[in-house]
Amino acid sequence: MHGARGGREERDARGAGCFGGVVRRAGVVVLATVTGVAVLTACGLEDHRKTAGGSTATSEPPFTPKAPLPSGKSLGPDARVPNPTGVDETDATAVAEAWTEVAYGYDTKYDTGPHDAVLRSARWFTAAKAKAERSYRPASGAGEQWNSWAAHQAWTTVEVEPDDDGDAPSDSARDAYRALFVDGTAHGRDGWTGTGPQATVYVKLVRSGKGEPWRVDEVRTVEAAIPTPDPSTSAAAATPATPLSPSPSARPE
Repeated sequence: MHGARGGREERDARGAGCFGGVVRRAGVVVLATVTGVAVLTACGLEDHRKTAGGSTATSEPPFTPKAPLPSGKSLGPDARVPNPTGVDETDATAVAEAWTEVAYGYDTKYDTGPHDAVLRSARWFTAAKAKAERSYRPASGAGEQWNSWAAHQAWTTVEVEPDDDGDAPSDSARDAYRALFVDGTAHGRDGWTGTGPQATVYVKLVRSGKGEPWRVDEVRTVEAAIPTPDPSTSAAAATPATPLSPSPSARPE
């Protein structure tokens, strides 16, 4: 599911972000864009609910959605979404990685936005978090990058690797924190291949006691800045991007 990722860039900024730093990878600045219902311990990222769409906070009025984004269609036999099996739920790292793989596994032929994948990952949520996600309704528009994928009826695959550099709080009997780097690829049904989701994801997991299964309780995402799709290769270039309202799950949106 993950595997070694060679040539990792060193952190070059400290004192801001989760677990001790903001990450720069491959020369691309990683930007804070999404938060969960509650802020993770030791995280200093801005609450995305105040800046929908990942923009910097300004004096302008906040974005107000005109209509909720509908849920995606039921998956058909040709759907390309991950379905990890054999996950050791007593291992916090295994649960965090499985959740991340599913939450970033989109299929734009069936999904109307990233939140559809989040709902597929609910098997690893706490009961309270699952309830919050199921009641959440994203704002209209899934963004320009999503539109580019959808123009090719693309699905996404991701490699997931640990990315905490030892900065995360130590595990306790009931709490664990994991930082993971997501490196995604989009695969079009027309043969096109493009950049998929790119982000660092900070996950808080909880359990009722030693030996019990771990569950995802809070998530905070720092998404990489990805270049605007080339108009010559994206049928969605003429469609203005509409910011999303944030998911209570700390969504990758």
